Amino acid sequence: MTGLRFLLYPFSILYDGVTGLRNYGFDKGWINATSFEIPIIAVGNLSTGGTGKSPMVEYLVRQHAGHKIAVLSRGYGRATKGYLEVFESSKATEVGDEPLQFKLKFRDQLIVSVCEKRVDGIKRLLEDHDLDLIILDDAFQHRYVKASHYVLLTHYSQPYFNDALLPAGNLRESRAGADRAQSIVVTKCPDGLTEAEMISINERIKPKAYQKVYFSKISYSDHAIGQHHELDLSSLKGKDVKVITGIAKPEYFIRFLERFVIIQHLKFPDHYNFRASDLDGLQKDDIILTTEKDYVRLKEFNLENLYYVGITTVFIGEEPQINISGN
Repeated sequence: MTGLRFLLYPFSILYDGVTGLRNYGFDKGWINATSFEIPIIAVGNLSTGGTGKSPMVEYLVRQHAGHKIAVLSRGYGRATKGYLEVFESSKATEVGDEPLQFKLKFRDQLIVSVCEKRVDGIKRLLEDHDLDLIILDDAFQHRYVKASHYVLLTHYSQPYFNDALLPAGNLRESRAGADRAQSIVVTKCPDGLTEAEMISINERIKPKAYQKVYFSKISYSDHAIGQHHELDLSSLKGKDVKVITGIAKPEYFIRFLERFVIIQHLKFPDHYNFRASDLDGLQKDDIILTTEKDYVRLKEFNLENLYYVGITTVFIGEEPQINISGN
């Protein structure tokens, strides 16, 4: 820890006191956590953003295909409050970009809703729908719900065991919070990850007897999907394209695209609500590539040559098997 982060470390101690007291209250039962009979999988992280929560949620939806599944999210960045069900006609400004992405991808196969109070959201889902499973997106710190299974994601390049609490680091709570997880997934691993590296990381994590550590990487599609047709990325080899991102860590996406195209990158903050003025200077014949999450916000501007590149989670070695029967 150097420079500014070293100077901020005293504030991290204060932050640890606040979050630690809250967690202690939940652990002791002084603050009530609501349990439900339906299986609930909570996906989240200890750090701020960029660990691949959305692809992991989608992986779980696919893994449990054939069941009646709902995804409940807070709907980060939306301009609305309270409970809303997400429909294909919804707008990202109303429900958030990631919930809309889930709905547009899985359509009738998935119920998606948003509610900042997850207990209220679950109750409403159960009133409105007959479900087998609820997946909570970005809910590791939302302890008012007691989930059946917790999936903790940690970034290969910045694992929680090497990080510090906010504001000196990127952790939302103490590393001890990892003890709540049954599954710990090291995400965004390099293609050449070796067995020796996995063993070393597992030793650093020091999983409890009830925990299992998994390793995954992200895989981008070699096709870009637009409103009316698809493009094979290899057909763009050597061409100049505009790339627009509003995600936490766009470096992986950019490095992938650099295999195919010459990039002019327009970079915006995570969950950024794009305005028409942000797109000034784009020409009608420009090819514009973006992420799937950004696409649900950008498509409202009717950009003629806007395409997104899909992303999926791929496990290296063993995959998590989360049993939702009998819970």
